[in-house]
Amino acid sequence: MSHHSRCNIAHIRARALLLRQVRTFFDERGFLEVQPPCLSRDCIVDPYINPLTVSTKQLALAEPDLPECYYLQTSPELAMKRMLAAGAPSIYSIGPVFRAGERGPMHNVEFSMLEWYDVGADIRSGINTTGTLACEVLRTARFDETTYRDAFSTALGIDPITEPLTRLQSETADIDASLANDIAKDRDAMLDVLFTHHVQPNLGGEVPVIVRNYPLTQAALARQAADDELCAARFEMFFKGIELANGYDELLDADELVQRTLVNNQRRIACGETPLPIDNSLVEAMRRGLPASTGVALGFDRLLMLHTKSHSIDKVVPLTIEIA
Repeated sequence: MSHHSRCNIAHIRARALLLRQVRTFFDERGFLEVQPPCLSRDCIVDPYINPLTVSTKQLALAEPDLPECYYLQTSPELAMKRMLAAGAPSIYSIGPVFRAGERGPMHNVEFSMLEWYDVGADIRSGINTTGTLACEVLRTARFDETTYRDAFSTALGIDPITEPLTRLQSETADIDASLANDIAKDRDAMLDVLFTHHVQPNLGGEVPVIVRNYPLTQAALARQAADDELCAARFEMFFKGIELANGYDELLDADELVQRTLVNNQRRIACGETPLPIDNSLVEAMRRGLPASTGVALGFDRLLMLHTKSHSIDKVVPLTIEIA
């Protein structure tokens, strides 16, 4: 029997039960389940996430003026925000997403993402919903909360936003000298390395912990934080040092979205990646009007890993990408 064809029946059962539990959690809170498309002409522009493409020729469509390729979605965000702009109430989806080059104990090229948008909710409500779901699934009595700045202060005794670049460079050089040299002028790249090595491994040892108020330069699609003008209303949840969820008090300004997308494309080019199209469908939807909402993306397979005390995504994805 080859490596990739082994299925763990207990984990197939555990996945089915967790799917039911998560759906019940959101159904009871009045959310509607939606099924966003896996294939779209647009995709989220992120400096570090690469989509898989499908040549439009392969789709064998007769329509004129089609783009050269379509994208397998790295997240259902674009489609779900278009639904919100069209008047959908609070919605959630659990479905496959795809990211190129991601394979390892925590990654598979195809994985399951739980994503939800709570219309009218703010960051406080979003944090409570995320933490409550984690407590129910992971059977913990509570969840903790901290800020990005406090997490750095605890781990390294520095303020990530105001600390001189030279100090960040020397801390990064202790981890990888040549990398530190390459990214010496990029504060966020250095913070990312320091967070991964020094901060994240100690997060959520006993109970899930939610880290909020990331630097504005790492806002992605979150708006500015109300309680710290140097930060974004963005939060992430960790348990046993594993990142589980990423949430935003959603950006509603279409012009700001275009600006951030341009910056992300510049970062992609700097990393040697190809720029991606500015998401016309999302910009159009935001110009029509996106309701105030909190959005959260949660890695379903990682949640199942922690729930079943597994140490690799291979143990909980019934059939991972076939490479053997």
